[in-house]
This record gives sequence, C-alpha cells and structure tokens, in this order.
Amino acid sequence: MTRPTIGDAFGEMIRDAWAVHTGVGPRPLAGGRWPRPVIEVIERDDGLINGAPADHYLSEPADWRPFDHRAVGLCRGRVLDIGAGAGRVALELQSRQIAVTGLDTSLGAIEVSRRRGVRDTVLATVDEFSRASVRYDTFLLLGNNLGLLESPERAPVLLAALARLAAPGARIIAQGTDPYGTTDPLHVAYHRANRERGRLGGQLRLRLRYREVATDWFDYLNCSADELKTLLAGSSWRLKSIDDRDHPYYLAVMELTV
Repeated sequence: MTRPTIGDAFGEMIRDAWAVHTGVGPRPLAGGRWPRPVIEVIERDDGLINGAPADHYLSEPADWRPFDHRAVGLCRGRVLDIGAGAGRVALELQSRQIAVTGLDTSLGAIEVSRRRGVRDTVLATVDEFSRASVRYDTFLLLGNNLGLLESPERAPVLLAALARLAAPGARIIAQGTDPYGTTDPLHVAYHRANRERGRLGGQLRLRLRYREVATDWFDYLNCSADELKTLLAGSSWRLKSIDDRDHPYYLAVMELTV
C-alpha cells in the first residue's frame, strides 16, 4: 500500500470544497463529469476512521449550531480567530464591524478565506505569532478548537502564548466537547487505554487525510470542564463560565488574571 504524502491535507480539502461550492476552478469529479462531495477523513491512532462532509467549513450563520451564535455574541474589541479555516466566523465578525484576524497553519485554508473576503489573515502557529506587537481583547477557539490545548504538557505553552498577545482584561472564548458522556464501546475503550498510558481520557492522537495527502500525527484534546480547570491552574487565565446548554458541547470563557 502506498503511504500518503505528508502535506497540507486540510488546505487541499478546503480548496476543493470551495471549488465545488462555487463551481469555479478545478474540482474533484465522480465518473469524470459530476463534482463529488468533499469528505474530511480523520484517522485516530487506534485505527478508527471517521468521515464527514467538508462543506460545514463554508457554512453561513443560518446553518450554524446555537453555541456558535452565542460565542460570536460574546466577542469584544479586537479578535484573534484561531484555527480560522475557511473564514466562516471571521466573515461574520467583519459584517458586524468587529476587527478580526484569522489565524491558521494551513496555506490552503488561508487562501480560501482571503478569496471569500477575510481582510486580515496570518499563516502561522500561535507560538510563532505570539512574538507580534499587536494585542487582542478576544481569542476565539471555535469549531471544537479548545482541542488545540492538545495535552497537559502543551496547554501551558499555548496559554502563555495567548497571554503574550493579550490586552488587559482579555478573554478566551472556546468551544470544547466533554468526551465522557458517550457509551460507544470504541470511545470508552480508547479513553481507558489513554488513562493506562498516563494521558487524559479524551486526549486524541489524530491525522487528517484527503485524497493522497495526510497531515502529520497530532494531539487534540477533548476534555471535561473539571479537566479544563486543572489545565488552567498556574496559568494567566481563570475559568469564568461554562455554557453547556448543548451538552456534550460547551463554551468555556476564560479571563486574563494579570
């Protein structure tokens, strides 16, 4: 079996999803004629494969989940949209006259977000960008991007990088998923195996695959609200509130303490 090429799988997927959505540019074809659905494939390190249509990255506010609307309503001041993807949230904030920067590590995603009209974009990791002189009042981690905390070892590094970019009184608004409400035996067994290895139960090891391209393997964290409180201990951030009206999905608001 041929191994996938390591590269910007997310960007390749977003480019194709945008081409299918608009009918403009090269796009994947089924049977040599009709555009086929663009599917995001996520592979977990225990062999589990999940797939979902990628067009949700292009969704309009009318198609959003309720917690996305509540999160946008909490934004204030200058916003850094972390893991901006194809720019769905940044575009909505722009329409509300809110100054927003879309940050992503995927060149393809940044290119598509610019084509869609996002005016201020940055191709960088949070760590790289934390050396910038600009300061932000709100950090958005939507689309389950609380997962970018990755692990107990990585979380303090990311939180410190955000503190370097933070204006006085800044807040983080993050959407996460509590992993422990499931009874699916595949997930329950994965949580148990993680704990046996000294990891948090919802500490996922993943890679994204699209056609012949794959990302490197990376950690992505689904954690409970109690676990999040523990991860924040000793950082410059405190947990202000948890909105779990859409359990197991929740919004966490964290405020700068210094």
